[in-house]
Amino acid sequence: MRIVIALGGNALLRRGEAMTAENQRDNVRIACEQIAKVAPGNELVIAHGNGPQVGLLALQGAAYDAANPYPLDVLGAETEGMIGYMIEQELGNLLPFEVPFATILTQVEVDPADPAFQKPTKPIGPVYTKEEAELLAKEKGWSIAPDGNKFRRVVPSPRPKQIFEIRPVKWLLEKGTVVVCAGGGGIPTMYDGGKLKGIEAVIDKDLCSALLAEQLDADLLVIATDVDAAYIDWGKPTQKGIAQAHPDELERLGFAAGSMGPKVQAACEFAIKTGKAAVIGALPDIEAIARGEAGTRVSTAKPGITYR
Repeated sequence: MRIVIALGGNALLRRGEAMTAENQRDNVRIACEQIAKVAPGNELVIAHGNGPQVGLLALQGAAYDAANPYPLDVLGAETEGMIGYMIEQELGNLLPFEVPFATILTQVEVDPADPAFQKPTKPIGPVYTKEEAELLAKEKGWSIAPDGNKFRRVVPSPRPKQIFEIRPVKWLLEKGTVVVCAGGGGIPTMYDGGKLKGIEAVIDKDLCSALLAEQLDADLLVIATDVDAAYIDWGKPTQKGIAQAHPDELERLGFAAGSMGPKVQAACEFAIKTGKAAVIGALPDIEAIARGEAGTRVSTAKPGITYR
């Protein structure tokens, strides 16, 4: 079975943790211990978030006064290499020596007319107090938005149109390689006068993972997060986990744009376009997810919604 696993940002750096290499590696190791359980007999492609890492690199670059900070597309490429290196190494320590690995710097095309450029919504980097965020916004020209009781920088989040490196990813899979790609939603690029160039934006990781899984003809898309399923009435006494749902029914429920919304949208789009299943669930449940026994399974195979 060909499986695309989209790791949430919490798999790499938990909220409130210091953004140290040691903390990131520890979290990657924990994630890889779970991924290794479904590696035997399957083809694996791993995508991942990178918001905190891009934010940290941006802050580090801002401390260098001799030049302008590197743009987000370059920072995205840097984080794809850094995180891919950690995943390759930690997963390689768990799987047989003969299993090959590769991290692919992944350019993803977006539309310059995408309305997202008029309304930045994608949070990146660390959280700040309101006072800190307002000061940084004034100094650096950032857009900021609330994130719980804190604030974060927000940037445009255009939809992915095309993954340029899809062919080499397919070639590597055909040779039995575990591929890490489309990190952070891929490196955002657009055509300008017939020339491809990077842009200041962040593509949603889950939407890009859905496009990746579609273009790879994957059998299963796993959107790994820090809860075991999508829920209705989340945080209320009436909350219920969703076991199975048809995309049309699931989309009618409405989910928060800043948390479960993009995951649900990505799962629904993959299921509708391919006729195959996408599952939203917790990484420790990945073996049961692969067997169809855990998470919220989104599929066109059956109408309606089933709750746990």
